[in-house]
Amino acid sequence: MTISDLLQTTSEAPLEAAFSAQLQSVKERETKGGKPYREWAIADATGGITLKLWNNHPQWDASLEIDPETFLSFHGEWTKNQYGIDGKGWKFRFLNEDERNDFLAGDPVTRAKQDTDWAVILDALADLADPRLKALCDNFISQFGDRFRRTAAAKKNHHARRGGLVEHVAQMMRSALALHPVYPELNRDLIIAGVLFHDCGKLWENSYPESGFNQLQTLHGEMMGHIPLGLELVNKFWRELALDAWKDLEPSSENVRLHLLHLVASHHGTHEFGSPTLPRTPEAHALHYIDNLDAKMEMVRDSYKNSNESSPGIYERQFPMPAGVVAPLPSVPREDAVEAKETPSSVSTELFGS
Repeated sequence: MTISDLLQTTSEAPLEAAFSAQLQSVKERETKGGKPYREWAIADATGGITLKLWNNHPQWDASLEIDPETFLSFHGEWTKNQYGIDGKGWKFRFLNEDERNDFLAGDPVTRAKQDTDWAVILDALADLADPRLKALCDNFISQFGDRFRRTAAAKKNHHARRGGLVEHVAQMMRSALALHPVYPELNRDLIIAGVLFHDCGKLWENSYPESGFNQLQTLHGEMMGHIPLGLELVNKFWRELALDAWKDLEPSSENVRLHLLHLVASHHGTHEFGSPTLPRTPEAHALHYIDNLDAKMEMVRDSYKNSNESSPGIYERQFPMPAGVVAPLPSVPREDAVEAKETPSSVSTELFGS
């Protein structure tokens, strides 16, 4: 079982289950009554949770010797409430070497999805017509592809897992490609490159080590943030291009560079949310809303997965959503739907668990 499975299947009724995770952090806490306890933040390839370790736990003393980044197996009875996952009678043990290697490989479902999403990204980049943008993207993937594939899209809230940035960028590319025929004024090559680079600074803000599920903290990420880092990275790769070969190509290389930088700088949409400038082009507006839509849809999925039903079809509010979600309305099957083709109803069921 994975942490994602645990979140989806656990309810107020106890569920006996075992799963593996990496200890990310340990915090010493104390109740209002002075009772000490520890908060363990643990994670696997699918996500993370926090466990409370009370001072009457049979392995309380042994837990003093457990350091962050340790790989552990957990077994017990698990319930879920408004505060998260709670365990009863749970115990932990160290993973052996074979178990550790299997765990680091990631669960097969997540690994297969991210492999598919990575192929979507590479296919979209291979189809770029502007040779400058194609060379820029190819150089970035060649140099930082491995790091990209183990980076999260955020520290929390959406796609906050190893490889989450690949999932986020691939889905944004699917959306951009679907929208281009609807809004043909969009520069297809520019928006695809913008999707790739909009969060590239997160390779230093939300990345993971080669072997582990504990997000790294870097001085660059903490002191600069992903938007300034993204601007610097685009400029770095742009300076390395052999631009003389395209000096007669229109639009000019300088205009292409400036428009791409604008996408990175404005993708949060407002100054309030960290963008140093506001969207001023069709691609910038589209990129902002595509980014926001995919983040919000992931949060909705997480709300269905992580929240308890307060009443049938009504779920408790899950931060950072503004309100609790309600079960989605299934689609009526279309008469002309091809059996082998996924219908809107099946998509709704798969995404939202209705």
